[in-house]
Amino acid sequence: MKMVRGLAPALAGLLASIAVAGSAAAQDKPVKIGVLNDQASVYSSITGPGSVAAARLAIEDMGGSMFGKPIELVHADHGHKPDVGSTIARRWFDVEGVGAIFDIYSSGVSLAVQGIAEQKNKILVVSMASSRDISGKSCSPNGMQWGNDGYEVANLTVKGASDGKPASWYFITVDYTAGHSIEKDARAMIEAAGGKFMGAARFPLNTLDFSSFLLQAQSSGAKNIGFIGGGADMSNAVKQAAEFGVGRTGQRFVPFSLTTVDVEALGNAATQGMPLVLSYYWDENDKTKAWAERFKKAFGKMPSDPQANVYSAVLHYLKSVKAAGTTDTDAVLAKMKGTPVEDFFTSGARIRADGRLMRDIYYAEVKKPDAMKGKTDLITLVRKMPGSEAFIPAADSDCKLLKN
Repeated sequence: MKMVRGLAPALAGLLASIAVAGSAAAQDKPVKIGVLNDQASVYSSITGPGSVAAARLAIEDMGGSMFGKPIELVHADHGHKPDVGSTIARRWFDVEGVGAIFDIYSSGVSLAVQGIAEQKNKILVVSMASSRDISGKSCSPNGMQWGNDGYEVANLTVKGASDGKPASWYFITVDYTAGHSIEKDARAMIEAAGGKFMGAARFPLNTLDFSSFLLQAQSSGAKNIGFIGGGADMSNAVKQAAEFGVGRTGQRFVPFSLTTVDVEALGNAATQGMPLVLSYYWDENDKTKAWAERFKKAFGKMPSDPQANVYSAVLHYLKSVKAAGTTDTDAVLAKMKGTPVEDFFTSGARIRADGRLMRDIYYAEVKKPDAMKGKTDLITLVRKMPGSEAFIPAADSDCKLLKN
């Protein structure tokens, strides 16, 4: 009996030593993150290398190292192909020691990588992607959506562009998962408000000529022509819509994914009056202006909303790793979800059980050229909407994590 009693404290001490050794071994590995996105194609101007630069600024703000080793960053181009994105994610998780992947900006790739992250118990934070399935029916305890999503973009754009009144709509929609998802949500909101859905035309990614689509939209007689697509596709469509006289004949051209980077490139004359849905705007206040100037100094251009969200997500992840004292996924996730997000444009936002960051969102409109007070004074922030009103209500979500 005395021998058994004597073994108890010794065994406890041995187990504690093993736990400490395991923790030390885990911390022996460097903190390593990956940015996976479109590096050279249609969305590269609003994500791409700029998102990598944003991640580097977050690493810099954490001192550049953790647990005595430099924080490592890798990046790659998924080419908007789920199989390519999946292959890169598996290699990063299995071989290269990446603990978390950020950005993506593609619904199809996001859904594929989120499944892999859950399978391997790693972390995925999507800066922006439109499919409601990411935090809906395909939600994961390992995945998060940080900035805009399709439901919230449709919600604010339809209500803002229609000024809360019933209106008729025709859509020109990119023919992939994200486009279909936004169009479906927008149609439901239009019809629920007493408006009319007059039809839709689908276009492939990387389309150069939108003339046939614009002619169909004009002939529909719809008051609003909703354009669901982004990046170079959206820029081409805005230019061609102006050439076709859309906006001068009583119809309004309404892009659903316009960013401040697009407005700066296209000019206020071509985009005046068009709506934007934003979580970040560089000219909002002194803090947002200071970070924008810092980003511009590092990257040579003003930041987009997705790029600012990559910074925010990476910073929150790194803060959580530091607070947890380990890169262990479960411990880091607990800190990420249990701690409010705080940075230069986010205050007190929390991550809901489905992975949706419940942040404030802005509905804005592009200023007329004669209303601008300077080169960066591009838009007017029309209204601020809390996350609880902007994003899909928990009761309407298909996420199993919200049903428990």
